[in-house]
Amino acid sequence: MSTAQIMDASRSSKFDSVIENIVDYVLNQDVSASEEAMETARYCFMDTIGCGLYALQYPACTKMMGPIVPGATLDNGARVPGTNYELDPVRSAWNIGAMIRWLDYNDTWLAAEWGHPSDNLGAILATADYLSRNNIAQGKSGLSMQDVLEAMIKAHEIQGVIALENSFNRVGLDHVMLVRIASTAVSAQLLGCDREQMLNAVSHAWLDGSSLRTYRHAPNTGSRKSWAAGDATARGLFLALMAKRGEMGYPSAVTAPVWGFQDVLFKGNELSFKQEYGTYVMENILFKISYPAEFHAQTAVEAAINLHPLVKDKLDTIEKIVIETQESGNRIINKTGKLNNPADRDHCIQYMVAIGLIKGALVAEDYEDDIANLPIVDEIRAKMQVSENTRYSKEYLEADKRSIGNAIQVFFKDGTSTHLESVDYPVGHRRRREEGIPLLVEKFEHSITSHMTEERARKLMQVCSTQEVFVSTSVDEMMLLLSSI
Repeated sequence: MSTAQIMDASRSSKFDSVIENIVDYVLNQDVSASEEAMETARYCFMDTIGCGLYALQYPACTKMMGPIVPGATLDNGARVPGTNYELDPVRSAWNIGAMIRWLDYNDTWLAAEWGHPSDNLGAILATADYLSRNNIAQGKSGLSMQDVLEAMIKAHEIQGVIALENSFNRVGLDHVMLVRIASTAVSAQLLGCDREQMLNAVSHAWLDGSSLRTYRHAPNTGSRKSWAAGDATARGLFLALMAKRGEMGYPSAVTAPVWGFQDVLFKGNELSFKQEYGTYVMENILFKISYPAEFHAQTAVEAAINLHPLVKDKLDTIEKIVIETQESGNRIINKTGKLNNPADRDHCIQYMVAIGLIKGALVAEDYEDDIANLPIVDEIRAKMQVSENTRYSKEYLEADKRSIGNAIQVFFKDGTSTHLESVDYPVGHRRRREEGIPLLVEKFEHSITSHMTEERARKLMQVCSTQEVFVSTSVDEMMLLLSSI
């Protein structure tokens, strides 16, 4: 194609359908019509905030938080839960997003692409609090938690539906680009952008491309993976604020020949969509309820803990341990050799299974050096054989299943073995909601009671306990409960 032909093909003023579909969904869809999505979103809010408060126990997280330079606070700014920070909303979004993701304990979406849609709460909550505080200061009404839940459902849906058919990890791009795109769209709506401004904003989100997955994989696994989503959700809000000021958009940011996202970063492939945006993702979201572990290993850890009583007194007589997992799990968390830090360990299926077999439990503290340096951990890891189970891989992608199966069998030197312990669905799966939600509430209560006064925790539990009370609560009231001010 000649330069002139490329220019002609890129000259259309009509926005790419990928961009238009996102914007029209956010503007026009009444997601509150799904009672299941709204109720699940309330539990998702509780779980996400709880994960963030839990992370504040870790200096590695808290040292990254606050204003980017000392003293850069903002009167009537957006507050950061669990702290006394009042920041400009973009920096607040960064803080909230980073603390949410730090321990790899918030929700997950698994498809052709992976990700954690609740990461978008960084931009949503920062925007809602900033707008509410300034509206109230001007004698206007603030936003309610109903607005927050609706934005969460839409952000989940955008990130999750794009991920269904499009694997960015296979071309080396990190899934946090989907956080940026979703956060841009819902932030723009909360800010009151019109359709043209929203189209402009979302086009910028696609122009930004993506960070590389380098920091998620050996030999470079590191703590950036714990703040990358905070960075992405903050960037989404930044782009929405730019569009609100009148910054122009780029109609063919996705499809422009040679220069568009598809040609430059998606290896010339067209983005694929087989279903429209609705409320599917929130209704089917996966909660990390039991273990702070990369989600492909959730059922492996459960299986290991189930086997713990059978192996705890025979650890030194183990000959080998066979782990069967899905293709995605085999590709991203099958990791041998030295593990350099907690970020390395919580993305290693062998490490997580070893802790489960040894301790009969797995908590965030188990990724720290004092546990990792115990000789028994690497001794057990060295005896593991990981392989793909094709049934798990197939059912992982089936819309009516979306299982995340793993199986473990332990063989001993005397020729005996345990049974093959297989778990297809983790407790956070939609198929185990009845079992999982009470545990999720316990997880949330533990997180808040360990971080705030008993009275404040009690009030927060009361607000979160029923849908009617929760959705009618103002954002300002919620942030006062969550803030340390």
